[in-house]
Amino acid sequence: MALDKNGLKISIKNLLDSLKTYDGTTGKQQDDAINKFCTDLSDYMDTYIKTATVTITPANIVTAGLSNGGGAVVAANNLNGTLV
Repeated sequence: MALDKNGLKISIKNLLDSLKTYDGTTGKQQDDAINKFCTDLSDYMDTYIKTATVTITPANIVTAGLSNGGGAVVAANNLNGTLV
C-alpha cells in the first residue's frame, strides 16, 4: 500500500487545531499540549510508516556466503513488504 501523505497532513493539522484550546483557561496547560503533541504526532508517524509496502523481487536478492556467515544480501532498490 502506498503511503498516505495527505492523510498524515490532515492528521497533523487536526492535532494542531485541537491544541488551540490549551490556553490555560480550560484547565489545559502548555505542558499538557506538548505531551499531547508528542504522543499524537508519534502515533501518526508510526501509522504512516507502517502503511508502507516494500517489494523484493528475486532479481534483487542475492544469496551469498558472507565472511560473517550472514544470509541473503538485498539490493537497496525495489524492496517490498510490510513493516511491523
